[in-house]
Amino acid sequence: MKSKIKFCVYLFVLIFCNQGFAQLNGTKINLWQNGAPGFENRKDEPEQAQDWWVRNIHNPSITAYLPDKPNGMAVLICPGGGHENLVFNSEGKDAAEFLNSIGITAFVLKYRLTRTKNSPYKLETHVKQDAERAMRLIRSKAAEFKIDVSRIGAMGFSAGGEVVALIAYHAKNSIKNTGDAIDGQDAQPNFQILVYPGPLFIPNKIQPDAPPAFLIAANDDSCCSAPIVELLNGYRKANVSVEMHLYAKGGHAFNMGKRAKTNSLNTWPQRLTDWFEDNHYFVK
Repeated sequence: MKSKIKFCVYLFVLIFCNQGFAQLNGTKINLWQNGAPGFENRKDEPEQAQDWWVRNIHNPSITAYLPDKPNGMAVLICPGGGHENLVFNSEGKDAAEFLNSIGITAFVLKYRLTRTKNSPYKLETHVKQDAERAMRLIRSKAAEFKIDVSRIGAMGFSAGGEVVALIAYHAKNSIKNTGDAIDGQDAQPNFQILVYPGPLFIPNKIQPDAPPAFLIAANDDSCCSAPIVELLNGYRKANVSVEMHLYAKGGHAFNMGKRAKTNSLNTWPQRLTDWFEDNHYFVK
């Protein structure tokens, strides 16, 4: 009888915890409680969204997408959009849903846009600040989201790849003595996924502590195929782990492959899954 009661209590707790975890799915979490530093007076300005884009971001945030069976991994997703828009659905939500399907907890970053008309923001200052804060915030919530802090990566599409580069190669790993515990967390990702990344912020020399990289682009992408070749060569010289997929054709913005007209690009996410498996990221 006692064993049955214990089992029922255990089952109730398990169901309650799982329901609580599920309720967090799709939750928007502002990076700063009172708004971005120096721009607190703009935190309540409404975002603009239509079809494929989101704009007018003055209160940067992450949106959580949670898998049914989390494996302890997490990825911060930085959509592209030329720093004028955020391609939130096809380079954010779709990527998150794919990662969820293989057990990875995902967070889509809404970062401030620097190339919209009259924007007061700068890439190397405010966007970098957003990305660093997002990584620190995710690490600070590792227990809440069942995340292993040593298996948190960053994924960037196009301009979002430039955002990832800011934290992969140029991050302040922590900020001391601010009175904010989140600032003490590491801002550098443990690995990175760059999907047709833009050319900005690629270092002249890859350091030995650079995050392992998965790189993908189409060769006929005049904007964003060269950066992954440059990164590949840098990683090889530094003897840091890297894998690159340069497809013959597909142009720019093939996203997660759903709209791709070639079989190779249509199935490219499987290559990413293979990379995770081959490098033991799924192992707890």
